[in-house]
Amino acid sequence: MAVDALVEIARELKELRLAREIEQFLYAEAELLDERRFDEWLDLFTEDARYWMPMRRNVKFGEQERENTREGEEVAWFDEGKPTLAQRVQQIKTGIHWAEEPLSRVCHVVSNVQLLTVADAEVTVKSRFIAYRNRLEDETDFFVGKREDTLRRVNGEWKIARRAVFLDQNVLMAKNLTIFL
Repeated sequence: MAVDALVEIARELKELRLAREIEQFLYAEAELLDERRFDEWLDLFTEDARYWMPMRRNVKFGEQERENTREGEEVAWFDEGKPTLAQRVQQIKTGIHWAEEPLSRVCHVVSNVQLLTVADAEVTVKSRFIAYRNRLEDETDFFVGKREDTLRRVNGEWKIARRAVFLDQNVLMAKNLTIFL
């Protein structure tokens, strides 16, 4: 076999291995959330992490650039760093958070994982998600959308440096937005 062919095979195997590693990271993250292991989930974020979810608008054809509120300029569902995420986790863990007493049962499904950019210690990943939430006897919500994550390798482990969440709904039908996506 030619050297060029072996080099190409090695490159493809490296890319496949990285894609699988990233998928497993995202699946493990979903499991932590579903099991309410919020402190371990927080450990998956870099100290300078950003967690942002714009609001969506219905826009006319040709105006798609206006569909999401602009980051840093307009209101968003979430625009948080790790300290704010930690405060939300602590609030839920008190047991007296009105929207999470009793705790919601949540199931996250992550799919369509695509590596967009790959650098030495940073990867940009796009994925789709469905999060199902059930509370009390009859409260159910579905959150469906896309995520774009920047993952950074820190001390040999992947960490979430940035997460942008795009819900596929412009009107939030849920009573609250206390789950993490």
